[in-house]
Amino acid sequence: MNTEASTRRPGGRNARVRAAVHSAAVALVSERGADQVTLPAVAERAGVNPSTLYRRWGTLAALLADVAQHRSDASAPPLVGDLRTDLENQAVWTLAELSRPGGIAFFRAEVAPDVDERHDGLRECLHRVSERFRPVLDTARERGDAPPPPSLDQVLDRIVAPLYFRVVFSIPGTDEAYVRELVAGLIGSSRLSLDL
Repeated sequence: MNTEASTRRPGGRNARVRAAVHSAAVALVSERGADQVTLPAVAERAGVNPSTLYRRWGTLAALLADVAQHRSDASAPPLVGDLRTDLENQAVWTLAELSRPGGIAFFRAEVAPDVDERHDGLRECLHRVSERFRPVLDTARERGDAPPPPSLDQVLDRIVAPLYFRVVFSIPGTDEAYVRELVAGLIGSSRLSLDL
């Protein structure tokens, strides 16, 4: 059997093993915390040989980074056609993803500088988060919203960065109300700059 071909085949054994290992890693990190999880424990939960995990990922950090990169944004909220509501919905969803059990552990693993020399976890994470908010802004521009929507950089600086910072450092009060304040502040500053 051609190993290279089976690696590429989406429904092949390789894909099933990866899905089982990812699912096991998410469950164990959620149950125990990342610091209490080992590759052998993930292998046991996934029903695969530990050597498979060591061969493919090498370390738990590399596995968690892989999980973070492949987590689906499929459950992200759809756009409703109102800039403020859409920004709030995406930001609340982002906060929920980070705050769920194990969420921050996957983020930390992804952006760790020594996980895998073949990828730039920070850049990939930033790209994924940016692509979550870009459609909100593009759609508002297409509608001709007045005032014009903020730039993506403004959204990243004024909404996304504070959320990640506060979740990483477990700052109390980082909740939906806080998210709505961030969005209101950004929308308000856009209106203010237009008035000036």
